[in-house]
Amino acid sequence: MRRVTLFVNGTSRSGKVVAVYGTLADLLSVASSKLGIRASALYNGKGGLIDDIALIRDDDVLYVSEGDSFIDPQVDGRIADVTSGANTDWLTLNIGGRCFTTTRTTLVSKEPDSMLAHMFQDRELWGNKQDPRGAYLIDRSPEYFEPILNYLRHGQLIVNEGINLLGVLEEARFFGIEQLAEQLEVSIKNSQPPEDHSPISRKEFVRFLLATPTKSELRCQGLNFSGADLSRLDLRYINFKMANLSRCNLTHANLCCANLERADLSGANLEGANLQGVKMLCSNAEGASLRGCNFEDPSGLKANLEGANLKNVDMEGSQMTGINLRVATLKNAKLKNCNLRGATLAGTDLENCDLSGCDLQEANLRGSNVKGAIFEEMLTPLHMSQSVR
Repeated sequence: MRRVTLFVNGTSRSGKVVAVYGTLADLLSVASSKLGIRASALYNGKGGLIDDIALIRDDDVLYVSEGDSFIDPQVDGRIADVTSGANTDWLTLNIGGRCFTTTRTTLVSKEPDSMLAHMFQDRELWGNKQDPRGAYLIDRSPEYFEPILNYLRHGQLIVNEGINLLGVLEEARFFGIEQLAEQLEVSIKNSQPPEDHSPISRKEFVRFLLATPTKSELRCQGLNFSGADLSRLDLRYINFKMANLSRCNLTHANLCCANLERADLSGANLEGANLQGVKMLCSNAEGASLRGCNFEDPSGLKANLEGANLKNVDMEGSQMTGINLRVATLKNAKLKNCNLRGATLAGTDLENCDLSGCDLQEANLRGSNVKGAIFEEMLTPLHMSQSVR
């Protein structure tokens, strides 16, 4: 009976002593079972391919291959035997064609539950492939692997300039290094530029208008136009709901049927603007100038400013027939010479409001606060039925 010692091609450790029986195919079958690989070829210690079982002698040392060429286990001295008496555990990784030399301790000690640690704790189970120089082959990006290896060495995340953190994060996730992945997620979040809340300029908005078909609804809800010059633009039917239009220049702009609900128009200049059928429910126009504005729509569509904050606004000379100012705040506002025929001012705060020269015929002032309001030079008499009884 002959006995031989079998090793996986390219290694000289974890060998198996087996008896030689039957044919070469029988021996390869035994080698597959003992070494946990798909044995397809046998080599002697000098790299000679054995193709006949009769060539095998007693106590031969044979190297079992899965079909790859013979790898001399002595070629790369950096791959050392890891036994209790070994004085080094250095190894080389071939990551995407670039070699990294490190120790097995580095790979397994920092993150013992990672896939990378298991690859080199249970090498026989994983069946790691090696190149002709004995380096372990891993098909990943070397550029992104280097920061991971350095992290495993000293525990610090250091990424050189020009390296995409997202790439390093994907490698960390692939190798199952969870603590590093968490650090990278935080770093990526912190490196993101802050959200851009800078106001939209006239040039940007005009470009936006020109690119939009006239029949399409333009949605500008919640956008920031603070301080922008939008004067004389055609802004009909645009949705400015909750938009920031503070200190905007909207002089002579056409805002017919625009939606300005809950928009911020504080300090804005809307002198001479067309506001026919505009919706300004609960909007804030404190301190804005609306001198000479036209709220009157010949077709009967009424502007709605219900609940709006119009403190200190200047609306002198504006056409506001039928306007809805119910429960709006017009404290200290200037409404001199305004046409307020048929206007709804029920519950409106008109304290210290200047209504000199206004036409309030058929206007509804029930429940309004007219303390300190000025009603001089009225065009039509103000009947008691129009105000608080």
